[in-house]
Amino acid sequence: MNLAVASFSGNFGVLSKCSSCCSLQFQPFVATSSLNFGQTGISRRKKDLKLERKRDTFVRATDTQTEPEDNNDEDNNGEEGKENSADDPPTQVPTELNSQSTVVNEAPGNEEDNISQDGDKLEISSGSPLPGVNPLQLDDSMRLPKETIDILRGEVFGFDTFFVTSQEPYEGGVLFKGNLRGQPAKSYEKIKTRMENNFGDQYKLFLLTNPEDDKPVAVVVPRRSLEPETTAVPEWFAAGSFGLVALFTLFLRNVPALQSDLLSAFDNLELLKDGLPGALVTALVLGVHELGHILVANSLGIKLGVPFFVPSWQIGSFGAITRIKNIVAKREDLLKLAAAGPLAGFSLGLILFLVGLFVPPSDGIGVVVDASVFHESFLAGGIAKLLLGDVLKEGTSISLNPLVIWAWAGLLINGINSIPAGELDGGKIAFSIWGRKTATRLTGASIALLGLSALFSDVAFYWVVLIFFLQRGPIAPLAEEITAPDDKYVSLGILVLFLSLLVCLPYPFAFTSGEAMMIGL
Repeated sequence: MNLAVASFSGNFGVLSKCSSCCSLQFQPFVATSSLNFGQTGISRRKKDLKLERKRDTFVRATDTQTEPEDNNDEDNNGEEGKENSADDPPTQVPTELNSQSTVVNEAPGNEEDNISQDGDKLEISSGSPLPGVNPLQLDDSMRLPKETIDILRGEVFGFDTFFVTSQEPYEGGVLFKGNLRGQPAKSYEKIKTRMENNFGDQYKLFLLTNPEDDKPVAVVVPRRSLEPETTAVPEWFAAGSFGLVALFTLFLRNVPALQSDLLSAFDNLELLKDGLPGALVTALVLGVHELGHILVANSLGIKLGVPFFVPSWQIGSFGAITRIKNIVAKREDLLKLAAAGPLAGFSLGLILFLVGLFVPPSDGIGVVVDASVFHESFLAGGIAKLLLGDVLKEGTSISLNPLVIWAWAGLLINGINSIPAGELDGGKIAFSIWGRKTATRLTGASIALLGLSALFSDVAFYWVVLIFFLQRGPIAPLAEEITAPDDKYVSLGILVLFLSLLVCLPYPFAFTSGEAMMIGL
């Protein structure tokens, strides 16, 4: 028989076949005299060898037809073989018979039962964890007993939902491979209901896609193993500290006199009040972005942590990092949550940007900028050319309402957060629409493009660092990851990605009086 290694310090593996069981299994059927080749002639040895081959063939055929469902009968046969052969003299079994007996022990059909047991507890190896989840250090109280696994296979899973063909240890739980029946969402609800009827709230079910073959798999783990780790510093204290620094950089970003020497801000704190209007506008766009996440999360029953606003002296803030504290039910829910923030932020940012272009500055001067600044964004440059016309020319300066610059900063922060990379909003949108494998590829492509952009922009450089160290993922598993979102929500997600592309890509056309370039929004 095959024995699985139950080791918490190494990977899950398979031991070599037990040679004693293999040889003892056939000894009751082999006469001792037939193996004593030293006392017979050549013809007698050939005759006995043919006889033993026939008997061995009969034994293999019988053993295959009456193969037990588990390994208990095989162990009993081994014990009987030991008792029957205890008084026999030691014999030397021919090589042919040894090789044939090995074949019998490799008979298919027991792969799903090849998990070692310690008493009545299933031993779980430290294999690959659920993506994005760091399970707690497991103890015996968190492991699935054999009786639990038998109930899961016999009463929870079934022909009408998920027909199990094999199982593997999986970080404190068990991964079941098999055939998914019917619609994934309905099958998941049936399995979940049956599991709750048998075990209450003790275990958590995941219906995922196996990255190796893109086939559905079911994972059952103890719910206690998914509890979040406690931190030494309270979350609200850390978030508040980040927020104060981000507020300072927002003020600093809107005071041009302090841009050349950031340290001088501590000696000229009174100048920071000049940056109050711009800081409030940009903070308003960011706040509406986070409010969109919060409102949708509450409607879907998703628990969010305290937002961590990341400071930036280039654009004031890189936005906020908000932790999802529970497991999201399905891809459509994650898509709604991820798209709600950027849609709210883009909407307010665009409105304020348009108002700034239409309303002249209150002091008649406003902010004087070179027309080339609008080349930095396809969306901003296209709208400015559409509304300002020939006023926007290369090599000329233009007076703008500062609201344009403040709103533009909010649009840029929303746009960068919507890049399809890692755990950014755009990364979650890509995962929700196209699945985990495609989202991983988009993350790599986005980081590579940002890396190239970092050669020309310090903002891109810091975003590469931020994504790589804080937001590269993987995204935590959803309860049911197979069902694709509804088309209307897919359209909203693609709209967010498209707006992000327009905000971040440069405007490549020259601002000339004879240009007839218009961009429809």
